[in-house]
Amino acid sequence: MAYSTSIQIPELQQIETLIKWSDKKHLSSRVLGHIPCQNDLLPIYALTLGNQVQDVPCVTFVAGVHGLERIGTQVVVSFMEGLLERLDWDQVAVDLLQRVRIHILPLINPVGMYNNTRSNGQGVDLMRNAPIDSHEKTIWLGGGHRISPLLPWYRGKAGKPMQPEAQALCDFIIREVFPAPFSIVLDCHSGFGFRNQIWFPYARSKLEPIKHIREIYYLRKLFMHAYPHQEYLFEPQSQHYLVHGDLWDFLYLQSLERGNIFLPLTLEMGSWRWVRKNPLQIRQLLGLFHPMKPHRLRRVLRSHLILLDFLLHATLSYQNWIHKSQTPEMEKLALSLWYP
Repeated sequence: MAYSTSIQIPELQQIETLIKWSDKKHLSSRVLGHIPCQNDLLPIYALTLGNQVQDVPCVTFVAGVHGLERIGTQVVVSFMEGLLERLDWDQVAVDLLQRVRIHILPLINPVGMYNNTRSNGQGVDLMRNAPIDSHEKTIWLGGGHRISPLLPWYRGKAGKPMQPEAQALCDFIIREVFPAPFSIVLDCHSGFGFRNQIWFPYARSKLEPIKHIREIYYLRKLFMHAYPHQEYLFEPQSQHYLVHGDLWDFLYLQSLERGNIFLPLTLEMGSWRWVRKNPLQIRQLLGLFHPMKPHRLRRVLRSHLILLDFLLHATLSYQNWIHKSQTPEMEKLALSLWYP
């Protein structure tokens, strides 16, 4: 059920409209927590489609971790809207949902989105907030710091619990996603470079590959072969910069104790090219992270649906390809590509 609030956030209203008017046979929703904002409370929603049995594969789409990066929320909500529309007439989509579970956490940081800030209402960067440190030297400030919430990329105070938004996300992933035998998470962001990039852990080390490097490499191979004309760059986050407190490093390390395959990915939409095509949008802070022209916004919403749909089908069909990734050759190819 949608939660009533007097604060107006267009993306939050879009999510609540989706909950209100969707077919309850297909979509369920829950509120993971309420975040204080002025004299009101803003909800963090989780939307779920598909088979609720724990032993089916699971794909999760996350967005809105950084409040300024509104386009991520709009992409995952657009994907959900299209899928719900198809369920009215597309028998293939209806059958698909019998064999997979889809979670969407479309707006993790509603106060940040309301304030037009990267951080949450306490000045904490949620992607630097996990209790985990980089093994190697990070860039000053940008890698996460504990100096002051007045500076960007603030991690929060040492030894304190995670922020409620970060804790709600982690609790949901551990409770609802970890039990699946195979799961993929895509966390949607914007604001880095001219290209669309897909990153995977670790963000804490340039030298240490993740345990599931073969599965990641084979997933990339499937994507490149299925969509040879796409322009995504697929590589470890550590090839760009290292950070403390990365939520996906933290969750991935915890997942290794479960024995199931958990592959967290981050989509970094290349917002610099939006600025290059429309330099005047830098006059607004949001313009550094969001396509301001309506036609360009529509193009972005269309373009990433290919990626989300691919990850859904790769998750559903993981048993058809996962064994092909389990060869020494795949590990050798992955290491030579990403860790020469």
